[in-house]
Amino acid sequence: MLKQRIATALVLLAVLLPALAIGDVWPFAIVTLAAMSIAGWEWARLNGAGRLSVALGVALGVACGLALWAGWGNAAPRLAWWIATAVWVLGGTWVLRGGVAAWPKLSRALRLGVGLLALWTAWLAMANAKAAGIDFILSIFVVVWAADIFAYFGGRAFGKRKLAPAISPGKSWEGVWSGMVGTLLVAAAWLAVEASGAIDPTSFYRVVLTRSGLAGLALVVVFLAAMSVVGDLVESLVKRSAGAKDSSALLPGHGGILDRVDALLPVFPIALALAT
Repeated sequence: MLKQRIATALVLLAVLLPALAIGDVWPFAIVTLAAMSIAGWEWARLNGAGRLSVALGVALGVACGLALWAGWGNAAPRLAWWIATAVWVLGGTWVLRGGVAAWPKLSRALRLGVGLLALWTAWLAMANAKAAGIDFILSIFVVVWAADIFAYFGGRAFGKRKLAPAISPGKSWEGVWSGMVGTLLVAAAWLAVEASGAIDPTSFYRVVLTRSGLAGLALVVVFLAAMSVVGDLVESLVKRSAGAKDSSALLPGHGGILDRVDALLPVFPIALALAT
């Protein structure tokens, strides 16, 4: 299993890193468009779309392509970020409070529509973040990665109080706090490297620091770490409701695309709302 995970991760990096390194937005936008289309298919399957699942995944890809053709891949309306923020903060909290049993009681059209919209806005935010520069988009990715890594090790070392046992039994409050502390440490390290002149001062951290000061940056980073947990829990809730362990079996050792991007879905549009 570990060898499969490593091999799959290397293949994914081999595709993603060149697309990130290219200056133009469109190669990265196309790669992530394909990934989001697959994630849309997975979401539709988990929510009972049946034979329509492929069509809905294709429709999501077409919607992303139309946004790219319209120039939104470089500069989307800021309203999109704030709508996504409201949906994730209010809707995500409401869904998690309702629990696994409440999810299937929502209309299938609503469940499908909200999920596909979340995937579309996340893709749009990633494309816009790429347009803002490699340091900017990587620093947002790092928020999610740091929150996940520190939460994993902090949970293993100190985890006692379960966060949401009916949704994701492995998560603990201690893991969440560890993830938040980790994101702050990584933000501080990134800013220190920028201050040394080793890299350009164009990261998400620098933008927020300039606009909101040190306290504002700390609040934003902690908030994004918390929202990455919300994204992860919402996807876990949907999978449990569907009786599925993974969103699909497309990525050996990792599950599906949705399993890999769930924490990114709320973080990118919220980050764009707070930094642009």
